Amino acid sequence: MHKTLLFLFFVSSTTLFWAQDHSDTQKHLLKGIIQDAKTKKPLVGTNIINLNRVTGVTSTESGRFKINVYLNDTIYFSFLGYQSIKLKITNDLLKGNTLEIAMYEYPTDLDEVVLKPYQLIGVLEVDAKNVPIDKFARIHINGLPQTFEVGAPIAKKYTSPVDAIFHPVDFVYELFGKKPKQLRKLKKLRSEDQLRDMLENKANREVLMEYLEMDKTQLNALLDYCNYSEYFINNASDLQVIEAVLECYENYKALKKGSTQRERIKE
Repeated sequence: MHKTLLFLFFVSSTTLFWAQDHSDTQKHLLKGIIQDAKTKKPLVGTNIINLNRVTGVTSTESGRFKINVYLNDTIYFSFLGYQSIKLKITNDLLKGNTLEIAMYEYPTDLDEVVLKPYQLIGVLEVDAKNVPIDKFARIHINGLPQTFEVGAPIAKKYTSPVDAIFHPVDFVYELFGKKPKQLRKLKKLRSEDQLRDMLENKANREVLMEYLEMDKTQLNALLDYCNYSEYFINNASDLQVIEAVLECYENYKALKKGSTQRERIKE
């Protein structure tokens, strides 16, 4: 009798565990409409990114969207001039109902800009003439792995106890080493065409900060340490910043592996 009860308990427990595990890996289609919270007008072209799967879509002319999600994924909604939203996917949201997402305008100054002041075509001789040399420390040509120096980079040094506690490039090096998925996600953001289009026209850094687990001050400190100019830090698109961070990480990783002394890294 005891053996029978034990067997039934084991089977029921195993079935329950399988059902829970299966639900976590089941793909769902999340459908919804995005509107202005006050006017109820649809927000056309809202960027919707699944931060866990690194996939994205934009809302249609009627403000509607469809995106594949899994339980516990986080979905990021952003629209120029509006406060961004992060939505955690729960069982309640997966019941098949059409979601209504209400977005609020920023009350005052925008924390997001659209900036495409020049076009780079990939030819150094041409591109160098089209970029204000006095404003940039370096130029990155999309599609080419190297960064072309325009001004001599300034070496960064520890200037306070806070710098010694939180050294941004060390933080990123450790983050990508301990969480390689974060690095792969960042690289996917750069490589997916639809995501590239979204990020090329944005400059609020929210998606990047989510993956780097940094706030804006820390991200700016990282770019500063990597010798990017103040103009670049303030005006580069999200896509340009992602490329800058990845390049800085690769350069630092190569230097770190080639030296066992931190003093050489700080030089």
